[in-house]
Amino acid sequence: MSASTDSTARTRDFFHGYAGRFDAIYGNEHTPWNALVNRFFRASMRLRFERTLAGCEPVEEASVLDIGCGPGHYAVELARRGAGRVVGIDFADNMIARAREHAAGAGVADRCEFLVGDVDRWQPDSPFDYVVVMGFMDYVADPAALVRKIVGFTRRRAFFSFPAAGGLLAWQRQLRYRNRCPLYLYTPARLRALLQSVPGASFTIEPIARDYFVTVTPTSA
Repeated sequence: MSASTDSTARTRDFFHGYAGRFDAIYGNEHTPWNALVNRFFRASMRLRFERTLAGCEPVEEASVLDIGCGPGHYAVELARRGAGRVVGIDFADNMIARAREHAAGAGVADRCEFLVGDVDRWQPDSPFDYVVVMGFMDYVADPAALVRKIVGFTRRRAFFSFPAAGGLLAWQRQLRYRNRCPLYLYTPARLRALLQSVPGASFTIEPIARDYFVTVTPTSA
C-alpha cells in the first residue's frame, strides 16, 4: 500500500466512525456550553455555510456537486432552495447513509443523489453549475491536482475552504488530529501559490475564522 493510499484509508476510516458526532454539530442543542464552543471553535463552519449558499445564487434548477458532502447539510439545503440536481460524494459510508436520511426527511430525495466514492477516481458525466468543497481540502495531500480537476467540471463557480495555519486553533487542531489522520494547513503564501498554479480560472480568497474561503471561477464562465 502506498503512502497516499494509506493516508486516504486512515481519513476514510476516521470519518466513517465520526459521522454521528460530526452530524450532531449542525443540530446541537442551544445550551450555554454549545454557544461558547460554536462561537470560538465553529465560527468558520457557520460562515462558510452562509457564504456557500449565497454564492450558489441563482440556484433554481441549477446542478450542484458537493465533494466530501458528509451528512449532506449543504446538499440538502441547496436542494430545498431549488437546485434541480444535487450530487454528493463522500468516501465514508456512514456519512452517505446520514445524507440520504436527511434528504428524505427534507422531502428532496428525488433531487439528491449521494455516492460512496473517492473523487480522485470519479469523473462526472457532465459539468455542474456549482461545486462545493467544504472541509475537504484539509485532508488532501495533492491539492493542486484536485483543484485542477474540479475546475474542469465547473460551469459557474466552485467554493473551497482551506484551513489556516498558525494560531491557537490551528495548533489545537493539529494536536487533536495527530493520531486520527493527516491534516494539511495553509499559509496565505502557500494558498496563493497553489491557486495561481491552476490554469483556466480566477479566484478570490477571504479569511474567515480558522479558514480561508475561496471562490474559483472558470475563465470560460
